Amino acid sequence: MTRTNAADCPPTVRERLEAREELMLSPAACRSADQPRAIEEPESDLRTRFQRDRDRILHTKAFRRLMHKTQVFIAPAGDHYRTRLTHTLEVTQIARTIGRALGLNEDLIEAIGLGHDLGHTPFGHAGERALAEVFPGFRHNRQSLRVVEVLERDGRGLNLTAAVRDGILNHSKPRSAITGNAAGTPGTLEAEVLKLSDAVAYINHDLDDALRGGLVTIDQVPGVVIDTLGATHARRIDTLVTDIVTQSDSESVPGAIALSPDVRAAADILRDFLFERVYTPLNQEANTHRAQHIVKALFAWFAEDPTRIPEDYRGPVDQADTPERTAADFVASMTDHYAIELYEELFVPQHWSV
Repeated sequence: MTRTNAADCPPTVRERLEAREELMLSPAACRSADQPRAIEEPESDLRTRFQRDRDRILHTKAFRRLMHKTQVFIAPAGDHYRTRLTHTLEVTQIARTIGRALGLNEDLIEAIGLGHDLGHTPFGHAGERALAEVFPGFRHNRQSLRVVEVLERDGRGLNLTAAVRDGILNHSKPRSAITGNAAGTPGTLEAEVLKLSDAVAYINHDLDDALRGGLVTIDQVPGVVIDTLGATHARRIDTLVTDIVTQSDSESVPGAIALSPDVRAAADILRDFLFERVYTPLNQEANTHRAQHIVKALFAWFAEDPTRIPEDYRGPVDQADTPERTAADFVASMTDHYAIELYEELFVPQHWSV
């Protein structure tokens, strides 16, 4: 909400930033001025609405927990494997590069990027599948939205703008392709950029981690992937990002962020290769099954009696929430380490002295 300035009242920093957005951004970019919130509140003199959303997300407990949540490899021995936090940062960086080149709103892109995986479970997608088996309908993108709308700030939520909430909800993709609308069509070009950048990031860093872990060798990667995207991690990301920038129309309505057919096909082949050679074998490992058992056992324990949730971790009391909903919120919030430690405390016999 932009104020009307008197002659003796110079514009605020925020108003100057909003004016710069109007002047410099692409016609189809999303402006921060007057973006609606569920509950209206006084404006900042220094930051736009999207900048405030970004900062609110960055300072959440849910964001800090991402550093101890699995991306693909559960409890890896090395220090250099991705976590859910480093994935989030890589996605956001890629999306900002694309957004800047297309004249889109980088603050909106960054807010969506930092918030898109806040609702992810411990143990990555293996944990997500396990929780969905016992709490049908669970999806990490919906849980991310629940985190920012309901769970953070002791039940008050973050009161983010509609554009940020839309991007968080609609960032997911179907398993069969790098593009698509598993969660729905994003309402802004910025959210489309983030959605595609999520795929660009994970197919490349998951391959990098799989090569580091010895699950695959570079010689096993399909030739069309190397020929089309590049022989190195950096070259593949550069090819995809450059292709998105050259193929997209930021002057158009939502639906204009795209890849060329050849590059998209190569990216889909790489994704299929990862499912065949990395994700599916990892999902069949005993370690993964143990992790999924932990998620299900903890859910059952706390759904039986939500008052068992430690007071320091207990979320807001909502009489409309079922015990299962409360338990799902708690289990989804856990880091890998906390889930393992809590499971051992609850279900593994302890040593005692007599």
